This record gives sequence, C-alpha cells and structure tokens, in this order.
Amino acid sequence: MASLGLSEREQAGCRDLLEFLETEELMALTDTITNRLVHPESRQEAIHAILVYSQNVEELLKRRKVYREIIFKYLAAQGIPMPPSSEKHLLIDRVKQYWSGQLTTHASESGDRKPHTQSHGEREKSLQDDIHDLGEEFCQWFFELLNSQHPLGVKSEERWGPEHFWEDAKMKFSYNTLEKNVEEYVGSEMVSLRLLSLVKEEYLLFNPNLHANGLKCVMSRHGLVLVAVAGTVHRDNTCLGIFEQIFGLINCPIRENTWKIKVVNLKIVGQNALEPGMQIEKPSIKYESNQLQELYDGKELTVFEPQKF
Repeated sequence: MASLGLSEREQAGCRDLLEFLETEELMALTDTITNRLVHPESRQEAIHAILVYSQNVEELLKRRKVYREIIFKYLAAQGIPMPPSSEKHLLIDRVKQYWSGQLTTHASESGDRKPHTQSHGEREKSLQDDIHDLGEEFCQWFFELLNSQHPLGVKSEERWGPEHFWEDAKMKFSYNTLEKNVEEYVGSEMVSLRLLSLVKEEYLLFNPNLHANGLKCVMSRHGLVLVAVAGTVHRDNTCLGIFEQIFGLINCPIRENTWKIKVVNLKIVGQNALEPGMQIEKPSIKYESNQLQELYDGKELTVFEPQKF
C-alpha cells in the first residue's frame, strides 16, 4: 500500500528517525495514528503502519509522541547540529529542508550558502509563521490529550491536570442548543476539571480544523499568544455541532519551551444530529489578526464574547 503524501526520500528519512524511538513509544505512536486499527507485531511493521497512515511529514513530526529530543538526535546523526535550546518547530523545519535536498550537512550548508540579511517584512513573516506553527502544535497536543480522557479514547502517556494552566486561569464556556447558556470559571483546578468533564462525563470528542481558515494565531506586544481554532463536536457516531475555542498562552519562564494556558473561551453551537458519514462544512475562524490582538487590552486578559459562526 502506498504512503499518503510522503515521497520516497521522506519515507526513508522517517524510517531512520523513527528508529530512535523505543519500541513501546513506537507502538503507542502507531495506536494514535491508526486509532488502534493496526496491531503490529514488530518494530518494522509499526514503522510501516505509521508511514502509511500519516498524511504528510509535518503531521507526523508534530505528533506529541515524536519528542523534540528525538528529532534533535536524528539531525545530529546526519551531521546537522542544531542549538540544544532549539524549539521543536525549528527542528521540524530543518528536517524538512534536509529531506527536500535544500541542505545536506552543517559543513556544506555553511560553505555553500551566502549570508542572508532578512528585511523587516521577511522577519515579520518568519515570526508569524513561527507563531502559527506553535499554535498548530499546541492544538494537536491539547485536543489529543483532552480526547484521550474519553472513556473509549486512546489513552495518552501524559496526564491531564491543572499543571497545564496558570493558577489564575479563566474560562468562559457558552453553548447554544435550545437556549443560550454561559458558564465562567476561575483557577487552574476549576478550568481543568470543567474541560475534563466535557469529555469524561459528557462523552464529547473535539475534532479541530487545523487547516485553511480553521486556525489563526497572533502574538501581542506583551508576548501573549492567542490561538483561535474551530472544529466539530461529536458523541459516538453523531456530529452534535461546531465549536470555536480561543486560548491565551503565556510562556513559562522556568520551564524551557513550555507554554501554559492563561485564558480559555469555548463556544459550542449545536446542530440537528447528522446521519453517520454525512459531511459537514469545516468550521472556520472569522476573526482577523488585528481583532484577535484587540482581545488583549495590555493589562489583563479579558473574558470576551466569541462571535457568531
């Protein structure tokens, strides 16, 4: 069976990179990617299944179970050293460059390429790309971890809990089925528990749209990253409706490359139950970047009203 979206060079590179994973980690990654539809009996079968069911290189490398350290070790083994403090998305970019033939080793890269001074516009675009990559990686991690708390979900090795939120975190949850309801919570424990109950007790599953206009990310001048994502909400085989969720993330100063959640705004709009298998238009974020930035007033994070879909 041919791999979906991976070139021969990418497949070969992925095989080498995945060999850095322990067998237990490799099997867990296979479970996540195939939704436990495949039961490999060896490392090579697991790697083959991962390559077959991965849509593209970026999707695979951004998986939570493909640790930053694994990508770092792979690059080092190929003679492409990176600063030890490099964030994961930068390592992924370097791997993609290597597999596309844009660079080979550190020595040839430094010898062949001329220094390039970025213009202001290029720096702005590069920063925005980094912020978008951060938002996409965060959403993949967040929804994978949250959905894993479902009684029938694929269990995550990572624990769900208040440690992923700042102590004074705020959450506004509004949902509209037959009538509009609004709930507000303050504190990492309360916010964490309310989100957990949606999946663990109400049996909801969130399917974010991380493509096209389903994800928008901006950074305020104070360093707050706002991540807005839209998607569909499911229970069993039924699509219950659509959701819009906006996160305010702040970098943790004592834990390298760790972002914690400061504010959460979740809005769910119910729809008539859809028949299993029916397609629904992918929800999108209607906010412009400047509108997202305006949601932060420079003094405190506001609990704002999500717009209508």
